[in-house]
Amino acid sequence: MRPPAPRIPADPAADPAAEPVLVLGAGPVGQTAALLLARRGVPVLVVDGRPERDAVGSKAICQQRDVLDVWDWLGAGTIAREGLTWDTARTFYRGHELFSVHLADPAASSLPPFVNISQSRTEEVLDERMAQAGVPVLWNHRVTGIAQDGHGVTVECHTPQGPVSLRGSHALSCLGAHGGVVREALGLAFDGTTFDDRFLICDIRADLAGWERERRFYFDPEWNPGRQVLIHPCPDSVYRIDWQVPADFDLAAEESSGRLEARIRQIIGERPYEIVWHSVYRFHTRVAERMREGRVLLLGDNAHLVAPFGARGLNSGVQDAENAAWKLAYVLAGWAGEELLESYHAERHAAALENADVTSATMRFLVPHDEEAHRTRVTVLEQALTEEAARARVDSGRLAEPFWYTDSALTTPCPERPFGGRPPRGQAPAPCPGVILPDAPVTLPGEDAPTRVRPLLREGLTLLVGAAPQGREPGAFLEGVRTAAREATRAPVHALYLDGIDTTGALTRALDPAPGQVWLVRPDAHVAAVVAGGDTAAVRAAVRTALGFTPGVPEPIGAAEAAGLSAEPADTPGTDPRGDEPAPTA
Repeated sequence: MRPPAPRIPADPAADPAAEPVLVLGAGPVGQTAALLLARRGVPVLVVDGRPERDAVGSKAICQQRDVLDVWDWLGAGTIAREGLTWDTARTFYRGHELFSVHLADPAASSLPPFVNISQSRTEEVLDERMAQAGVPVLWNHRVTGIAQDGHGVTVECHTPQGPVSLRGSHALSCLGAHGGVVREALGLAFDGTTFDDRFLICDIRADLAGWERERRFYFDPEWNPGRQVLIHPCPDSVYRIDWQVPADFDLAAEESSGRLEARIRQIIGERPYEIVWHSVYRFHTRVAERMREGRVLLLGDNAHLVAPFGARGLNSGVQDAENAAWKLAYVLAGWAGEELLESYHAERHAAALENADVTSATMRFLVPHDEEAHRTRVTVLEQALTEEAARARVDSGRLAEPFWYTDSALTTPCPERPFGGRPPRGQAPAPCPGVILPDAPVTLPGEDAPTRVRPLLREGLTLLVGAAPQGREPGAFLEGVRTAAREATRAPVHALYLDGIDTTGALTRALDPAPGQVWLVRPDAHVAAVVAGGDTAAVRAAVRTALGFTPGVPEPIGAAEAAGLSAEPADTPGTDPRGDEPAPTA
């Protein structure tokens, strides 16, 4: 009962009929999207305007557990292993420590809650995986235009050898903040705000004993009056320092005058240090009006920009990639209609708006835009020196978390499992339809070594079933659930008894299923429905809803079936769909 091995992506050169999906941009979001498609056997071609990889600077450094989980499934678990996890967050105001928070990790997952690691190292690891997966990358191909018709997309590129046209079935635009050429070609607005203050970002290598597992946030320190400083530890004794600076800040003048040296010394004292990288950024909050136009999907910074406090930029971009990849793969396999792609816009646009709302609130606290807001901030910080209740109002960023698709058209509500709203910082909501399934160790039949539940979810629709109802034969009940789901779709379907795999009990405790209750989980690990397994009509309806089908509309015929080719063989009844072992029945 192991997850299927990665499929080898089709080679467009060998099969001219297999037009690739064009992934525009080879940053971490584009790399992830390409790998996820290739992992599902979809032909893919990545294009990037740069001559080669420019692995410079830390850039996006903080990656949360659900993103590490995606990369781990793609064989890039090195990122989690090499990354550094800090466990204490200290917050200061004018030289006084307001509070410190120790980040306990009670979760059952073997992955850390997050890691700090430079974006350049992340890109290096993902490049290695792309090379091993045979994913082609065309460097020196700067996108200059895009057009689409009813059969595919055409991307125009500028290259040193002249203009080039590339043809694909769909395009995923991961061109980042400066990829306006695609938004403009599609006629999409990119409205939002720009913050006047800028941020000086500097990576230094130094021995700062005692700081290795601490994030430090300074409000209004005497060495940066009226503004903020944030310090993050990274691997290899590197520390990322962010100073909020005025809009007219001049980095070259700062270096030549010795003021940059003074800034660093004010933090670390007379310890030796080395500057690894530095840059200056101005932060924006912008969201494209749509994230899907026909056969073109916008991902990551090409679709939304947010301030980095809370690490919601790259994390949300990878979640865009996962959402887009499984849906596009299912459409191309004929397991869903094109309307499933519209749910990409609906779900990820809602996520982008929430991230914009959360980070904008943080920036309003960090950079007050008027005197009243400034007075409010000072009052909160002064009160937080002595009043514990005021400390919850100190906003230095809410860490990234997965978006909850509780209002999605793909989610079947369960009155007994309602969504309780956004939980307090650092907490996850109780499992319910729309929420991502908690990770937990499971032990597979016939094997001694435990694995995690998340990798078992990604190759199809998974139905996790509570113990068989009293009086029902377990094997027959499970087969009835599996059959009902298969009657609704030709996509891979896996039905498993929870108590047959959950040897630690962590997942069962989290879900607390009633006897015979079925938790339907999407390939991106979000719960799609919680229904009674004995109600086969409800099981079928939940499966079709999760794949975006309108009630009463027949499932589409895939390209393979239309050509008279055999579809993927169905799982053998009565056996586990991921191997030859008998399906667990107890």
